[in-house]
Amino acid sequence: MNWTEWFLFFIGLQLLHFSGTWKLYKVAGYAPWKAAVPVYNAVVLMRIINRPTWWVILLFIPVVNLIMFLVIWVETLRSFGKNSSKDTFLGIVTLGLYIFTLNYSAHPTHIRDRSLQPKTGLGETVSSVLFAVVAATIVHNYIFQPFIIPTGSLEKSLLIGDFLIVSKFHYGARPPMTTAAFPMVHDTLPLVGVKSYLNKPQLPYMRLPALQKIKQNDIVVFSWPADTVRRFFVKEKGVRKPIDKKSNYVKRCVALPGDTLEIINGLVHTNGKHLELPDRARVQYSHTIYAEAGISSRKLAEQGFSDFTRTYKIDNITQESFNALLPYIIWQSGATLENFRVYTGAKGLPVSLIRQYRLNATELLEKRKDIVLTLNEAAQLRSQSWTDSVVRKIARVKSANTAFFPNRIPYDWNEDNFGPLVIPKAGTTVNINSTTWPLYKKIIQDYEKNQVAVTSAGISINGQPADSYTFKQNYYWMMGDNRHRSEDSRYWGFVPEDHIVGKPVFIWFSVDGFNDGIKNWKIRWDRVFTTVGGEGERTSYLVPFLVFIALWQGVAWFRKRKKATA
Repeated sequence: MNWTEWFLFFIGLQLLHFSGTWKLYKVAGYAPWKAAVPVYNAVVLMRIINRPTWWVILLFIPVVNLIMFLVIWVETLRSFGKNSSKDTFLGIVTLGLYIFTLNYSAHPTHIRDRSLQPKTGLGETVSSVLFAVVAATIVHNYIFQPFIIPTGSLEKSLLIGDFLIVSKFHYGARPPMTTAAFPMVHDTLPLVGVKSYLNKPQLPYMRLPALQKIKQNDIVVFSWPADTVRRFFVKEKGVRKPIDKKSNYVKRCVALPGDTLEIINGLVHTNGKHLELPDRARVQYSHTIYAEAGISSRKLAEQGFSDFTRTYKIDNITQESFNALLPYIIWQSGATLENFRVYTGAKGLPVSLIRQYRLNATELLEKRKDIVLTLNEAAQLRSQSWTDSVVRKIARVKSANTAFFPNRIPYDWNEDNFGPLVIPKAGTTVNINSTTWPLYKKIIQDYEKNQVAVTSAGISINGQPADSYTFKQNYYWMMGDNRHRSEDSRYWGFVPEDHIVGKPVFIWFSVDGFNDGIKNWKIRWDRVFTTVGGEGERTSYLVPFLVFIALWQGVAWFRKRKKATA
């Protein structure tokens, strides 16, 4: 729905409200016409039902207003003597239309000084829960949102199992566009696994004033533009979702609107200059270690390396023992027991299971091993006497493909050699021709909602022949720091400004083994209560926080005790 349609909808609601409440306003001592004046009628209604005027603000906050409408319908009924459970039920299931029967009854009576205290323990609980949900929804949508790092695309800058606090107000909070949605969940209801929202009606995109603009190298949370999945890690038919219900991604912004981006042999360049990364960035690349004498997994682990595989030869594997080892196996090879091999992560096979099933398992000493490293780590390994060489993998050969943006032949870009590409900026104009059209088609057609037709005669936009286009909003280029294990803008292109969610500012909790089940979690105490940005080593603020809480509770206890003895 556009703003005109929403305005007409709003006027329709005002007429409906007037027709269903004018008599109640009169009975309560107010002129009936006051029920017809937008916003003012809500202010007067708060006086009639004896509730604070600031509740009116909550009626205009998307998602929160769904709860408030229910509350106000029930409060209106109770202000005129309709207190039974049946009245409450009818008021809710009829979406407030039950109030019409009260308005057109013979002698409605307004109870001016009714008690606002719930009459039952259940009523008090429901009231407390509702307003807790309202407060939490406002915080969640406009101030902070919790977020968990589920994949390794930003390793080692942010780790799998980092629990983040994402600020909505740094870049300007984006009010929900999906107006009918279950509060405090994203796109799927927990446990039942069904969609948590209705696709329509949709509010137009808005953004509150920002504290700062997105800067190059900022880590940003955004709605995945290419999103056609309902749930992460679940293979199913793709679905189209509203912008604010798309799956959330977190990446580093490497290019801003108006920048020219190019990736040369895996290194990002903007506007002709190599991208200088911040102090805490740990950009990783795939490497291969070579050692004629063999590469020791133990030595790699002792030096803190963990992103490599191990190969075991097992002589006496059985189906039972294989099933027990399966959670630790990445893949296996070998058609017979004589050459059966399994490949695991850096942690290898558990010694306890090898002993339990009496397996003849031998780790093979490989002469080459693939590993993910930062450039500094690669230099560190090259200096070791037991390595012959450490070579960074670079996709140098470029061939026409559809795997990388713009996903059209004859473009031949890949993960390590990409561009040059101009990042669109609001208000700038680009020429439209057979070369540039694949780059900007999705923006023009999908993100900026134009009607597009491509024929042998050329390209038309909104029914008019077009050889140029002026962008309506800003776009960004987002990439993961784990360069060869990140699905990012290199695969699906630009991130529109209306897809920006917020800025990660704080790690409040962090666990190693996050995807291995809660019983295998190990808390990373050095990352708990640390900031995402900043220079130098991370500093945990957990102890100062706990001291503050203890002092706060101590002062509260002392004041309470002093008051009790006064």
